[in-house]
Amino acid sequence: MRISELSTRSGIAVPTIKFYLRETLLPAGAALSANQADYDDSHVRRLHLIRALIDVGGLSVASARAVIEAVDSEQMPLSHVFGTAQFAISQSDLYTRQPSAEAVARVAVVVEHHGWRVSEGNPGLIGAANVVDAFAGIGHPELVDLIDDYASSAESVARADLAAVGRQADVAAMAETVVAGTVLGDAMFAALRRIAQEHITQEQFPASVQPVPADSHHG
Repeated sequence: MRISELSTRSGIAVPTIKFYLRETLLPAGAALSANQADYDDSHVRRLHLIRALIDVGGLSVASARAVIEAVDSEQMPLSHVFGTAQFAISQSDLYTRQPSAEAVARVAVVVEHHGWRVSEGNPGLIGAANVVDAFAGIGHPELVDLIDDYASSAESVARADLAAVGRQADVAAMAETVVAGTVLGDAMFAALRRIAQEHITQEQFPASVQPVPADSHHG
């Protein structure tokens, strides 16, 4: 298919597709002439992955490129692909700011309690410790006590992630599932948590007046 049909099939504008080609996010099509190339269904699929990583996952172009390179590298073990995806979505201050020693120790206790084997460079260790500090900083240290519940839920989700990876037929599909599950899984978990919170709130603290979305207030 020509680039115009690729645009129609993917729902992505031609200038954006050309940008992805220049940024090496999208592999080049088969050359037909100096100015024309032929694309196939794999390009449509890759475009959907790129948009999901950038638009839903919130990755920068550079981070998305690193993740896609990991997906395309047949030599990389899945653990490396996982690590690349984790670091791609761990660029905020939450994962780079140095937490307190007390918070780091608290997270280490949780990791040991659950028997997790993780590398010292796992960004989640710093991220979780910074959340512990934040709970204390806003005057709600009791929320730190929820960390074990969060950890148990996180382990259940991680096992589901890896089960989905194991169901794929080949390494390439497994790598893509790793990336999609890691990057988009964060967004899915946060969204479902919001739904569940409202449900549990209605169960435990029923009220006759429903909350009004913030953007509905005027004046």
